[in-house]
Amino acid sequence: MKLRYAGTCSRCGAELAAGELADYDRTSRSVACVSCGPRRGLDGPAEASEPPRRAMAAESAPLLEAVDGTAGGSAKQEYERRHDARQERVQAAHPRIGKFLLAVFDDPQTTTAWASGAMGEERLGDMLAEVAGPSLRVLHDRQVPGTKANIDHLVVCPSGVFVVDAKRYRGQRPELRIEGGIIRPREELLIIGGRNRTPLVDGMHKQVGLVRQVLADEPEVPVRGVLCFVEADWPLIGGAFTVQGVNVLWMKKLKALLAEPGPLGPDEIAELQWRLHEALPRKV
Repeated sequence: MKLRYAGTCSRCGAELAAGELADYDRTSRSVACVSCGPRRGLDGPAEASEPPRRAMAAESAPLLEAVDGTAGGSAKQEYERRHDARQERVQAAHPRIGKFLLAVFDDPQTTTAWASGAMGEERLGDMLAEVAGPSLRVLHDRQVPGTKANIDHLVVCPSGVFVVDAKRYRGQRPELRIEGGIIRPREELLIIGGRNRTPLVDGMHKQVGLVRQVLADEPEVPVRGVLCFVEADWPLIGGAFTVQGVNVLWMKKLKALLAEPGPLGPDEIAELQWRLHEALPRKV
């Protein structure tokens, strides 16, 4: 990893400059030269060289690139896995006409949905790469611990942390529907193409809750959820809205939202990106 600040090699004692590549030990929070391997005694166990290992201060955590991870990586991988498995099944079941059947009949929707999702994530990832830098850092395709689920995108910028889920509903219009409010409780629903898609909002609440747990000791840092619809049918005027506290918008609108000023500076943004990287590793 690239170091945010200068440090000292825990193995040989050499000075390491800020921005230099170094090995980082999470347990001891220490750094070492990339080329400096651990010394070993005659009986095998590694021995620390002098001077003794020095624990790094939290602010000396390694510096990630402005964009960490691959947008749509796990969705694309899942599509390829399902596609290849179907190819093998069909050709095994129909040795003579298997290739013909595969040429005539497309993959089922449950398979192509992964390819479509990956494409939406990749397009959103390209946009985020254009605006990424010291004051806007991105993490793509993060593993949710203990599950097979992932978080599409995490963006850390001056106004806080944004949990962004890319959705690709071509030609369909997202809308806010309000039900109840007099006899029964008021309820906000997410409607897409005339169908109730409010479970997407519920899923975003879970992702936002997870990120807030990771940053539990930073309660002053806002964490907001965003459903970003790629290729949806948005009206010429207006269109973006909030449903149950979750922003629903398109890529250009998201770009403007992320550009809003806030209290976080480049060093704080880099530190938050590293903490999220540690707690939510890349899925692919």
